[in-house]
Amino acid sequence: MYAAVTVTLSRDEMERRRLEAAEDLQKGITQARVARKFGVSRTTASRWYRTLDGHGMERLRKRKAPGRPSRLSSSQLAEVCEMFAAGPRTSGFETDRWTTARLAQAIEGRFAIRYDPDHVGRLMHRLGLRPKAAPVSPAQPVCEVYVAPGPGIRLHV
Repeated sequence: MYAAVTVTLSRDEMERRRLEAAEDLQKGITQARVARKFGVSRTTASRWYRTLDGHGMERLRKRKAPGRPSRLSSSQLAEVCEMFAAGPRTSGFETDRWTTARLAQAIEGRFAIRYDPDHVGRLMHRLGLRPKAAPVSPAQPVCEVYVAPGPGIRLHV
C-alpha cells in the first residue's frame, strides 16, 4: 500500500499542472498514465480530458477565485505579518502568546477592520503564521505508577 502524500499547490501551480496534463492528453497519452505522472486520480484526469475535448484548453485555465475579496490590502496583510512577528506585547498585550482573538483585536485597532477570531485563524493559516500540526507519533503504552504502602499500612480491597 502506498503512503498518501498531501501536497498543497498554489492556484498557479494547479493551472500549470492541468495545462501540462492537457498537452500530454492531446499527444495521445492515456488518462491513466497522465494521472500517474501528475499524481492525481484517474477520475481527475478523465475530467480534464472531457473538459479539454468539449471546451478546449482555455477552460482548464484558472478562474477568478470565488468568495468575497479580502478587506485587508496586500500591504496591510504584510503589516499583519510584521505585527505577528513583533509579538503581542508590541500591540499592548501582557503575554507573549498570540491568540486569534488577540490578533483580531490588534487588526481592528490598527486598521479599523473587525474580523471574527475564527476568520483570523484562517487568515493566520493563509499567511503562514500558524505552525503546522505536529505529526502524531504512535501512542506510547500507558504505564501507571503506584506507590507501595509503607510498612504497617494495610490495604482494604
